[in-house]
Amino acid sequence: MFDTRSQPNNVQSELTVLFVDDEENMRLSAEQCLQLEDFQVVTCSDAKQALAHLEPGYPGILVTDIRMPGMTGIDLMEQALALDPEMPVILLTGHGDIDMAVSAMHKGAYDFQQKPFDPDHFIRIVSHALRQRALVLDNRRLRRSIESPDLLDSLLVGKTPQMQALRDTILDLADLPVNVLIHGETGSGKEQVATCLHQLSHRKAAPYVALNCAAMPEHLFESEVFGFEKGAFTGADRQRIGKLEYAKGGTVFLDEIETMPLNLQVKLLRVLQEMKVERLGSNQLVDLDFRLIAATKADLQAASEQGEFREDLYFRLNVAEIHIPPLRERREDIPLLFTHFIYQLAQDYDREPFEPDLNDLQELMQHRWPGNVRELKNIAQRFVFGRQGQKMAVSELMKTPAAKSGVSLQCQMRSFERTLLENALRRHKGQVQPLLEELDLPRRTFNELMKKHGLERKDFSA
Repeated sequence: MFDTRSQPNNVQSELTVLFVDDEENMRLSAEQCLQLEDFQVVTCSDAKQALAHLEPGYPGILVTDIRMPGMTGIDLMEQALALDPEMPVILLTGHGDIDMAVSAMHKGAYDFQQKPFDPDHFIRIVSHALRQRALVLDNRRLRRSIESPDLLDSLLVGKTPQMQALRDTILDLADLPVNVLIHGETGSGKEQVATCLHQLSHRKAAPYVALNCAAMPEHLFESEVFGFEKGAFTGADRQRIGKLEYAKGGTVFLDEIETMPLNLQVKLLRVLQEMKVERLGSNQLVDLDFRLIAATKADLQAASEQGEFREDLYFRLNVAEIHIPPLRERREDIPLLFTHFIYQLAQDYDREPFEPDLNDLQELMQHRWPGNVRELKNIAQRFVFGRQGQKMAVSELMKTPAAKSGVSLQCQMRSFERTLLENALRRHKGQVQPLLEELDLPRRTFNELMKKHGLERKDFSA
């Protein structure tokens, strides 16, 4: 008999068993059985609760009963495999569900266990599934680190926890066959994130097609994206392969998707559902093979609730989400980013780079950066060129007043004070007591500083 207790298994402490059953006694029994073997367990009473835990790259496996009120275990399995096709799913069956479970294995189920189950046999199945899951996740991480060890660091510069979390998310999602929706303010780096997702995936050798929905006139969008046949309209003197068809085996990136007209959203939704396209002027469907990455600076869920964006398209796009932090929320990265851009641009234009001084860096740290990284790069470009070969102060480039003798001591102290306070607020996610203890501040002084610098705790909360 296989005995997990006699074999060291780090998998048990690293991965989770997500157990779903509408019967409380069954959940309690399974939880006790699994915890006795040192497995991490999360139990749910229905499929809806379970879906809240699942995501691409979920660090664990799914064990679910087949017959449950509302969404069945088979439906839950299909949604889980849509998120991650390599996630092991074990089905729990009653006496009359065995044929259904066998059929489900042909659709991707890992195994099934008949209820009431034998504890030793159940543990053996779970242990094997967890080992397979660990191997899959390890192989994904290893493949990504070997294929492109420097890509993320070069395209997404920064050492703050926010940027490290962003890079980790990209690594988790890069090679999964799911649509990704990127949220970020103007200039925050949405296209760089999309490029990383493509270059770190198995599709990297195939085309990467980037389209800005806001920059393309509506009357051209349909013909450019979906293609057309010769004679489809006046001026169509030849056949044209659309962008979606051209991206065969690769990635399509749709930036500013929120600007896409509603009538085109309907057609895009149909294409994504069927992965087939019909060129203008043709009655023949053409098979498609691409991964879609969309980006937006708007709240698409709110837009869909207001009828400004199709809700069904939003859910089709939003299989996995990536949120890019604005530059003002990771100020510690500003000096590193600015220096990176200076040397990169100086190399591109064959110029000797000017070195930013303390006054320059303080000016950068004080700015609110509504244009985010794009705005910072623009300032760096102007800094590299200078004026007739002479260095210009950052304050002059940003059209802010600068004293002839440089930044005053009072200004420097104010900048340092604000940066110190912002960093502490960010570290403690806006919680006051740990911040007061770290900085040895009285509560009244803290309140005065917050008012002085125009800061609000809610801007730093998790």
